[in-house]
This record gives sequence, C-alpha cells and structure tokens, in this order.
Amino acid sequence: MTRTNAREIAVHLTFELSFTNQTADELLASALTRTTFALIGEEEPLYAEYPNVKQKEYIAGLVKGVYEHCPELDEYIARYAIGWSFSRLPRVAVAIMRVAMYEILYMQDIPNAAAINEAVELTKHYEDPDVVSFVNGILGSFVRKESIPDRTAAVPEDIFDAEPAPEASESAQFPEA
Repeated sequence: MTRTNAREIAVHLTFELSFTNQTADELLASALTRTTFALIGEEEPLYAEYPNVKQKEYIAGLVKGVYEHCPELDEYIARYAIGWSFSRLPRVAVAIMRVAMYEILYMQDIPNAAAINEAVELTKHYEDPDVVSFVNGILGSFVRKESIPDRTAAVPEDIFDAEPAPEASESAQFPEA
C-alpha cells in the first residue's frame, strides 16, 4: 500500500466521522479489519490491499489526529474560506483539508508542498475543478499566513514499501469483526 492510498483511506474515514456519532477509535475498530477491506475491496480497488500493522497505525494516527484536532482544523478552514460559511463547504473537500492541515501541523515527515499536492490530487478525484482551486487556495493561504515551517525530515522507516500484511495474523488493536 502506498502512502497516497493510506492517506485516501484516512480521508474516507475522516469523512465518515462527520456523519456518525462514533469516536475515531470506534470507527477504526470496525473499518480497519480484513472483513471490511474484503467487502469494500470487491468494488473499490483502493481497498484491495489490506494494510500491514505499521500502515494501519499510520491510517489510525491520521484519523485519530484529525478527530482530536477537528475544532482547530475547522477554525483554520473557516478562516481561509473567505466568503464561504463553513456549513456550505463540500464535506469531502473539508475531510481532505482536515487531513492535509493535520499533516502540515503535526506530522514531521511530510513536507508542506507534498501534503498540499496530495490534497489537490485527492480533490481532483472527488470534486469539480472549481473546488480543486478552492482547496489549493485555502491550503496555500494557510501555510503562508500562519508561517508554518516546512518539515522535510526523512521517514525513519518506510512503512509503505514494507511487506503486505500476513494473511493469518492480526493486531489485537484492530480485530477481525
């Protein structure tokens, strides 16, 4: 699984959290299972490869981080969505921006430009071109006006080139369900 795919799964789960009363832990416990990936993977190629333990930890870290920092992230989005009320913003775009802003603010191994580029590419996949420009503008303004330093540290261990998850083993943190 690539980092891009893991990020997209995190966006899906972040989006889902905006419609449920579940906590991030509750959603992750049901979503990061072989059964869920097998069912969704039949129709959505993104879920065809089950993540290994380290990759699941990455996805879970993103989802939990966005969940825990959601009010702060939403405040930034609202601040830079000039002329728009937060409630009118497309929810998929909001989920994408939440993940990108969380990466920019809290993940040491992701350069700002990479987080923004990944967000723009994801937005192209799910939204109209005008929303793509909007997301790019919000994230660019956020980085510039908040004077967020760029983080370019290398990933200590490249979990995205790692072996796929073994067929029979499962982390206790992510049950089969």
